[in-house]
Parts: sequence; C-alpha cells; structure tokens
Amino acid sequence: MARPLRIQYPGAVYHITCRGNARKEIYKDDKDRKTFLELLVESAKIYNVKIYSYVLMNNHFHLLIQTPVGNLSEFMRHFNIRYTSHYNRRHKRVGHLYQGRYKGILVDKETYLAIISRYIHLNPVKVKGVKGKPEKEKEQYLTKYRWSSLSGYLNRRKKQEFIEYGEVLEEYGGDNDRGRRAYRNMIGLELSAKTDIKETIIGQSILGSEKFVDWLWENIIKEDKDTRERPALREIQRFKAEDEIIKAVESVTEKSFQVIKKERGYLRYIFMDLLYRLGGIKGAEIGKIMSVDYSTVSQGRKRLREKLLKDKKLRQLVERIEQKLSQ
Repeated sequence: MARPLRIQYPGAVYHITCRGNARKEIYKDDKDRKTFLELLVESAKIYNVKIYSYVLMNNHFHLLIQTPVGNLSEFMRHFNIRYTSHYNRRHKRVGHLYQGRYKGILVDKETYLAIISRYIHLNPVKVKGVKGKPEKEKEQYLTKYRWSSLSGYLNRRKKQEFIEYGEVLEEYGGDNDRGRRAYRNMIGLELSAKTDIKETIIGQSILGSEKFVDWLWENIIKEDKDTRERPALREIQRFKAEDEIIKAVESVTEKSFQVIKKERGYLRYIFMDLLYRLGGIKGAEIGKIMSVDYSTVSQGRKRLREKLLKDKKLRQLVERIEQKLSQ
C-alpha cells in the first residue's frame, strides 16, 4: 500500500487520528485523559498550533488542528512522545503505545472545516452499544460525553480556553447562542445520516475541493521534487491510468499495444513518454511494461523530444492522443 503524502505548509489544517497499538486502549482512567489534554495544550503552545476540535475514544483520538507555521511533524512527535512517556511511566510498561505513525488528512478549510468538526464530535455514538440506540438517546449520550470539545460548541458556559470555536461556528452564524443552536441542529440531523469521508479523501492525504487540490499542486507539492516518485501523488496530480493511455494510443493510431510494443521507432517512444508524463510512472516501471531496460526508455524519450521540434505531423499525432485522454 502506498504511503500517504506528508504535506506541510504554514496555515495548513489537518484531521489527525492515532490508534493504540493492536487497537488496545490508550487511557486506563480519567487521570490519563486529563493528562493527555494537559500535554496536548502544552504541546500546542510550544509549537503554536490551533485546536478546533477533539474527541478521546478508548483506543484512539481525533484532532482538528491548524499549524500556522507548518510544523505538524514536530508537533505530533513531541506530543505523542510526551504522552507515551507519561503512560508508560504511570502504568509501569515499556514499548509503543500507538499503532505506527499518526494519520494526518490535510483539510480544505473553506469547504470542510465545519464538516470535519461535526464528524469528529459524532464519533462517540459510532461505537458498539451506542450506534444502534434511538436518535434521542444518542443525542443525550453525545451531550454528556466528557472527553470531547462538543460541549463548548453547544453551550458557551462550557467553552474550553484552548479551543478555537470562532472559525467553525462562523458557518452557523458566529460564536454566539444562534451559532450554537445551528451547530446543535446539524449534529442532530447527522445522527441519522451515514457520513463517510473516506470516499472523498484524495491520495490518502487530502480532503478538499478540486480548486484546493489544484492550488496545492501548483503552490506546494510541485515544488517538492521528492514527491514525484510517490505513488500517492498520482491521484493528486490526476495522472492517467496505464490502461487509459493504452486505449487512447490504440484508438488514435489504430494499432494494438502489442504491435506498438514490438515496433522500433517513434510510436513506441510516444507511448513511453505518455506513460511518464501523463501516467506518473517511473522509467524502470515503464521499461517493464514495454519489455525494455531503463536506458532505452530514457534515450527514447530524449530522441522523441528532439524529433518533435522538427516533425509537425508527429507533434499533431501526440496532440490528438493527449486530446483523447482529456475527454
């Protein structure tokens, strides 16, 4: 499975989840939970991190945060180490507390900030023994759930100093009674809805609109040359699948892939180049697809570039294939 991208920049917003090792509990009692929140606040102050929402479950936690200085990795490393040290020392244990690294989904603030906040707050009623209950009971359970930032979103007398309520509640009328009533109403409506954000996550890493993804590519990701080789990046840049490229080339040239593969000449080089540029596939992988070595792919693409400068018909052929792929 491809490793998710780690995208960091000043002002980035993330939905963070972290599970206990082997899905085991990460809190033994309320003292652990209190210490967890104290260390979260301490770490947020050290690394200048904004906290919008949180929920603590028995074997995992959710956070919705913003990193004004683009330092997610440093913040999470510090925070997780601090809490793991506390937990191990207090319960006389050694070893990992969490199951691998945390999962950080980059969130399009304009489109998804309020949605993810609600998604996080609804987690306590998604567990066994609660999710099958009537909506009224689930709503009561949520409002009484202690280890969540929801109470401050529903009642301003229960606000926590370290939570940034304003930006989420702005969508509902502001950080006031009206905004809180509207937020409560949306939570109530979503108790009966099956909200699943997994299907809308791009490249295992991004939750956002097409405009947001395009902005990320142009301003953040494209500048990081190391990311080009990562499989997860293909989805973000909207690379074409290998079979899409094969079909387009076959359609325009009226030749089968197997014939093109065996032919010597520029048609084969065009196919190699399309796999690289539009398919996001590395040279070595292209070599396996075309049954040639890496150097043949590299030299073929170089020869094609030189030929395209002089051969108008060949340029038109490439343009027709690219046009076919854009349909």
